Amino acid sequence: MPATTKDQLLLVSHKEFAKLEKTLEQVGSAMSLAKDPDDTCIKDVVAHRAHWIDLFLGWYEDGLAGKEVFFPAEGYKWNDLKRYNADVRLEQVDVGWDQARAMLVLAHGDLVNLIESCSQRDLYGGPMAGANNHWTTGRWAEAAGPSHYRSAAKYVRSRLRQPPLGTGSEGPS
Repeated sequence: MPATTKDQLLLVSHKEFAKLEKTLEQVGSAMSLAKDPDDTCIKDVVAHRAHWIDLFLGWYEDGLAGKEVFFPAEGYKWNDLKRYNADVRLEQVDVGWDQARAMLVLAHGDLVNLIESCSQRDLYGGPMAGANNHWTTGRWAEAAGPSHYRSAAKYVRSRLRQPPLGTGSEGPS
């Protein structure tokens, strides 16, 4: 059930981030760079989540300033997400594990600061400025933060349960 109050949003943001951080503590640098069959690694997922928080914060600022808000980003439509995410991954190819984690911590802090600076009305009193849909700022914040934290933690836990590639334990080929 999505949060409907500022207090709920702060609580779920801190709770899901703490769970993700605890899961990430189990990941070493080498494991963070190990690719899955889709050519994605844990580092990619963590850096991607940081990017999407920053993207949301940009949407929010642009909407408040009365600027055009590009969803998800200028030159892309929602049906271009696969291409957009691939382009983000290319931009982040040189990001290392420590940097990806630092980016996520910083983005989470920025998200929490935004939530704390907003009133209940700012977060849930109506649609987010510039969004051109019915989602409130609080709902967008939850999608960018806690929801992404949950999906990232789920991905990391699944990767931690997999045997390392090359051990002969991968199953049938």
